[in-house]
Amino acid sequence: MATLKEISMRLKSVTSIQKITKSMKMVSAAKYARAERELKPARAYGQGANAFFEKTDIARDEKQPNHLVVAVTSDRGLCGAVHSNIVKAIRASIAGKPEGTNTKIVAIGDKARNLLHKKYGKEMLMHFVDIGKKSPTFSDAVIVSEAILESGFDFDFGDLHLNIFKSVVSYRTTTLPLYSLPSITNSPSIHAFDSIDEEIVRCYNEFAFTNLIYFGMKESATSEQSARMTSMDSASKNAGEMIDKLRLTYNRTRQAVITRELIEIISGAAALE
Repeated sequence: MATLKEISMRLKSVTSIQKITKSMKMVSAAKYARAERELKPARAYGQGANAFFEKTDIARDEKQPNHLVVAVTSDRGLCGAVHSNIVKAIRASIAGKPEGTNTKIVAIGDKARNLLHKKYGKEMLMHFVDIGKKSPTFSDAVIVSEAILESGFDFDFGDLHLNIFKSVVSYRTTTLPLYSLPSITNSPSIHAFDSIDEEIVRCYNEFAFTNLIYFGMKESATSEQSARMTSMDSASKNAGEMIDKLRLTYNRTRQAVITRELIEIISGAAALE
């Protein structure tokens, strides 16, 4: 049976943890409100790029050798399964690719790199840090997209793994297609547009690629903040329940100690008589 000192130390420890989780919940709530507010205009970037590619009916040949995988996470944890769900989707995707496929991974955020580096270290093309400390901007997406496009890896097609924000308590891990310049140029539907030469297609592809990266970073950031707020709320409630149980145990133990000491005093007095 634990002593009063041990229970008291445990009670102080859990109380301190509850204060931390409550503070983190308040910070996450403020960041979530800002992220959700910024997400609405940012969705136009990704939805516009996706609508264009859907209209052009660009074909994706899975037998082509060079595949690009982009994981959108952050550097911070304590947000449930936000990052691990993306990593699980990437592992399942790579496992399902045919043999001989040259797959390269781009990790946006330390979490994706840490979870994938052990098994797919050789496939890691590049990674980006300092993600999640501040709200992502279009300039951040430009840095990422330029680094990928100028890396020298000519991918045939790619996949962008991200979390789509649904509500405060839910998000959906999904995959968006990324297209290379040759796949867009060779699409029959692209020639339906007037006055489109190779330079225009190249410029638009780079712009659409950046738009999708920016869209993924915004969606994942909002999902992360909502998940962290929910996780910290649950942690605070669990800490409160544990504090109540520890207080009950402390009072019972204290009462038992007092009762035992009274019995010893009475027994000693009776023995002297």
